[in-house]
Amino acid sequence: MEYKNQTENRAFQEMLQAAVKRLQNRSGEDIAAKSGAVFHSSRNVLEVRSFYETIEIQLPEFRINSDMDEWHYLTLLHYLDMADGTEGSQKLITFGNLKDGLIRGTKFDRTAEQKLEKLLQDKDPEKIQKACKNLGAEFTETKADLCAVFPVLPRYPVTLKIWFADEEFPASGKIFLQDYADHYLSVEDAVTVGEILLQKLSEAFSSL
Repeated sequence: MEYKNQTENRAFQEMLQAAVKRLQNRSGEDIAAKSGAVFHSSRNVLEVRSFYETIEIQLPEFRINSDMDEWHYLTLLHYLDMADGTEGSQKLITFGNLKDGLIRGTKFDRTAEQKLEKLLQDKDPEKIQKACKNLGAEFTETKADLCAVFPVLPRYPVTLKIWFADEEFPASGKIFLQDYADHYLSVEDAVTVGEILLQKLSEAFSSL
């Protein structure tokens, strides 16, 4: 999927306008309370953390102060619109386990594993960890060799588990979401988030 240069894409522009219109019917305080964003009433600005960046969203136009690609921007607006404040058990699920994820989510699970195997090929553990850290990840202990949790959106962390290469197997990875992810994004937007993460990881490796 191409993320950039969607300005001339009519369908994309219609989705963007619809997302802004839905949000304009709500108060900044309400959006912030449900999404984990911070609302600065004096400036009429929502502040949202995404990966390593703090994004300011100017209300009521919902303009951003960032040059993030437009699919990331649209997904952020959909997140602010859908967020209902739900907190879960910290249980991890695959994309295929999302509501309506049986086809779209399961397909992405397979695609992500294939892309990660290529991305991780010939990368030493230190380089992998550094690339994740540069994207704002925090690391937790699991049975995987490396478990990186990316702050994609305030209440929408994405977990990447990596198993390093050994004599028998190449390096591999899997991407997981929290079990309450359906309360914040549709399966289509969840897949977009996964694809953005893979793209950012690829860019992070290239810059090392």
